[in-house]
Parts: sequence; C-alpha cells; structure tokens
Amino acid sequence: MAMDIRTSNLTTPVTVAEYLFTRLHQIGIRSAKLKWVGSVNELNAAYAADGYARIKGIGALITTFGIGELSALNGVAGAYSEHIPLVHIVGCPSTISQRNGMLLHHTLGNGDFHVFTNMSASISCEQAKLLNPAEIASQIDHALKECWVKSRPVYLWLPTDMVEKKVEGERLKTPVDLVEPKNDPEREDYVVDVVLKYLHAAKNPIILVDACAIRHRVLGEVQDLIDKTEIPVFVTPMGKGAFNESSPNYGGVYAGSGSHPDVAALVEGSDLVLSIGSLKSDFNTSGFSYRTSQLNTIDFHSTHCQVRYSEYPGVKMRGVLRKIADRVDVLKLSKSPMAKVENQVAQNMDDSKTITQAWFWPRLGEYLREGDIVVTETGTPNFGIWETKFPPGVTGVTQVFWGSIGWAVGAAQGAALGARDAAQDKRTILFVGDGSFQLTAQEVSTMIRHGLRVTVFLINNDGFTIERWIHGMDEAYNDISMWNYTAIPAAFGASEKQASSFVIKTKEELEKLLTDKTFNEAKGLQFVEVFMPREDAPRGLKITTEISARNIARTE
Repeated sequence: MAMDIRTSNLTTPVTVAEYLFTRLHQIGIRSAKLKWVGSVNELNAAYAADGYARIKGIGALITTFGIGELSALNGVAGAYSEHIPLVHIVGCPSTISQRNGMLLHHTLGNGDFHVFTNMSASISCEQAKLLNPAEIASQIDHALKECWVKSRPVYLWLPTDMVEKKVEGERLKTPVDLVEPKNDPEREDYVVDVVLKYLHAAKNPIILVDACAIRHRVLGEVQDLIDKTEIPVFVTPMGKGAFNESSPNYGGVYAGSGSHPDVAALVEGSDLVLSIGSLKSDFNTSGFSYRTSQLNTIDFHSTHCQVRYSEYPGVKMRGVLRKIADRVDVLKLSKSPMAKVENQVAQNMDDSKTITQAWFWPRLGEYLREGDIVVTETGTPNFGIWETKFPPGVTGVTQVFWGSIGWAVGAAQGAALGARDAAQDKRTILFVGDGSFQLTAQEVSTMIRHGLRVTVFLINNDGFTIERWIHGMDEAYNDISMWNYTAIPAAFGASEKQASSFVIKTKEELEKLLTDKTFNEAKGLQFVEVFMPREDAPRGLKITTEISARNIARTE
C-alpha cells in the first residue's frame, strides 16, 4: 500500500475519532470520552444534549445520516432557536460510496448524499464536512470555537472511511481557543460613556435579565454590576434562575401583561431599563405586551448594543458590561425601594382539597432547595414556575421560545447527566404535563439505565391544557388517553430500589410528600403523579394564551 503523503510527516498521529472525542472532552463534554449514553431515539437524544449543554456549557450528540439526523432536527432546531451550543456529529457513508453514487439505505435513491446536510444548514452556525485528513483537525477546532462563541449548534459530517484516518495529535496539547473576540476599545469606550451618562441621570433605573445573558455567559459581569450598584433586578420567564432570587435587589418575573401588577408597575414605571440579553418572543413577553419604551431602554446583546434608538453594531455586551461595572459612580445613582418577593402559599390557599395551579407553584418554591436543577415543560409548568421563588443557586431549564412539546423529559435526562459529569450532587426536578409526557416518555428508560437522580412531577390534568386555552377547551384534539403513569418506571425495568412512584390527589397528600425526608433526599428516580383540574391554569398562561390566540389569528 502506498504511503499517504498527507499524513506521513505527522509528529503524533492519532485517529480522527480520537482527535474529535478528545477535543469534546477538553471543552467540557465529559460523557463523550467516558461512556455511551444511548438515548432511546434521536429526537430525545437532541433534547438531552440540549439539557446537558444548559448545565455543562456545551453538549453533543451523534446520529447516523439521513434517517437518524432527520429525527434529531427538531431538537437541534430548538437549540439553534434558544442559543444552545450543541455539536451534532453525523456518521455518513464512505467518500468512495458517495463518489460512486451507490443506492444505499437511508438515502433518497437519487445519488445525492448532501441533501440532508443542506437541511441542517439553516439551523447550524457552522458546517464541517470532514473529507480531507490534512484539514480535519483544523476544521474540528474551528467548528467547536464557533459553537462556543456563537452559542449555537454546529454540524460535523464524518464519513466512515475518515474515522480511522490519522491527524496531528500534537495539536491536542494546545486547547481550542474559546475566547470571545474583544470589542474595538475606542468603540467600546464610547458606548460605555453613553450608557453611564444615562445611568447616572436616571431617577429609578432597573436591570432586566433575559435568556441570552445566560446563553452567552455574561452572568458574572451582570452580578458584578448588580453587586456594585444595587440596582433593582428583574428577570424574564426565559431568564429565570439567572439571578439570586433571595437577594434584596430581586424584584420578580417581568412578562408584560402576565406580570404581577406590582412587578409591572416597577418595571414599566422605570425611566431607564438596562435590558441584558433580551429575547422578546411572544411567550417570553406575554404576547408582546411589554409597556416599556425604547426611549427609556438600553439593550445589551451578544452581537451589538442599542442605547435608546442608537444602535452600535459589533460592540458586544461582555466588554461593555465589564467596563460599566468598573466605571460607574455609585454616588450618582438613584435607587428605588423594593418589595420583598415571597412564595405566596398562604395567599393562594383555599378551603378545598383540590390541588390548584395557583397554590401548587408557590408551594413548590418552599420545597426547592439551594442548587436544584428545575426543568419545566412547555405548557402549564413554563408559566406556573413564574410564581415560584427560587432558593439561591437554582438553575432554571426551560424552552419558552421554541416550545417543543415533550422536550423537557429528554432535557431533564441530559441535565441530570450534566450535573453528574460536573461532579455536582444536585437534584434534577422535572415538571411536565401528561400530554407532553406522552410524546417522550421513553427517555425515563435512559434515566433508569444510568441511575440518574431525577424527580418527576407529572401534572395529570387530562390533556393539553395550554392548547385548550389557546384553541378549543372541549375539542377532541386536546384530549389524550389516560395512562397508568406511575407504572411506567416498573414497565421500563426499574426495581423498587431504583425508582419510587406516588399518586397525589389532595393538598394534604402533597404536603406530606414534600416534607418527607427520604423524598427530599431524592437518591434515585422518583415519579409523582399530581392530579389537577382539567381547565385550571396558571395566571400567566391564561393572560398569555388569550393575547397569543389573538396574535395568531390576526389577518392584517
């Protein structure tokens, strides 16, 4: 066999597979080097990789081409939509098979092996076809940097005959450069000066923290700014968990018309809103119902800043926030008094035994403890959690923008695995509706197989309650079959030591469970079926769906 001159001069030859998996491990994807997770299908795997990335910082999944990657596309698209760094590795037929146009399984039979890659082009910030061993290492490094810096999925196309090809292993001694490019100093300083001028002049400024502050990793800069200025802080639904809700500076969740009236009054009465990482989707704003003026708003984004009506392209928020925190004159600041945010359990207590949405979510706030991971599903949980005050260090995991029903079950598996890989002894707590659960219930099997520490609160309200409020309270398409939900762990092979199940129908039963020592320790899988009325919904959901239904139905 002739020597391949492209790889003959390598100092430390390693296979492409070894290079790729080592790089993934180096950037924090610990599962990549240590074990095969093996979700039950590709869609759930994409959801799980999304949840893993929200805990560990970045995630990855591997699928076969065509039939596998198409099954995962919904989950990858959600990661793109919500700014989640995800590495999608697609194993495809050999370069020789492709060149010969062979009629292989999983293809469309037209000889086009790139059709599926093209489908992923719009939901990835970088695509790398790993075809030339001399270029593969640099392609991988570049794609991983783009994934991290842009906080969006990337697509790696790996033919079977490239897996064992040799690349330069010496490169592995130098970590991938994941540092975000800095702003031009003069432009950055100018924006900082403009922001400080308005901040020093404001009478009642507030800070509003949104999703992209989390996704683009500026929470450290935000925290330093808040520590120094003590300006009142609010979060959006997608920003929940970004700030310590036990802080005296915390004012609550702002979601336009869906906010508590006191919260809305403080935010909308402010003469300067420092909006950090905003993602103003319909459900994140209660149907675009913000009553704040751009004239009183400064927006900080990962690609630009906007001060009132003046936009500064290319001036990214990280450097600007850092300098504002360093240079702000606290003696020139005005601050408004803050009302204390509490879990309003007593205020939402009634005389019935029935578990209501209004009572349930504040009560869960007293059950949660420092460091928990809280995963909420599209539907009533994503809106109910607005009413839950988090203890310090709680990580909120939601998919408010993309809103793929069933996402949270896979995401909870990934989040729990991420916590374990980070050597963090944390509870992962999933809140999911019965309708949503039926889409991805199989991922409970993966939780059991890996012995993950997950507590599932399944809200049994007899169907798709959020859809009932949007379109058709009594329509058949919002009904589902009634499953024996608490039998599912056993059906998926869990022993009594691996999983425990509970059926909860009254406030008293839930109260007893939430105060049980063993339940709070949450050593394995715990499955709790909580019954609630079919038409009951969180306050924020009712308001948002009413506005959303009008927006969807608009004809002009």
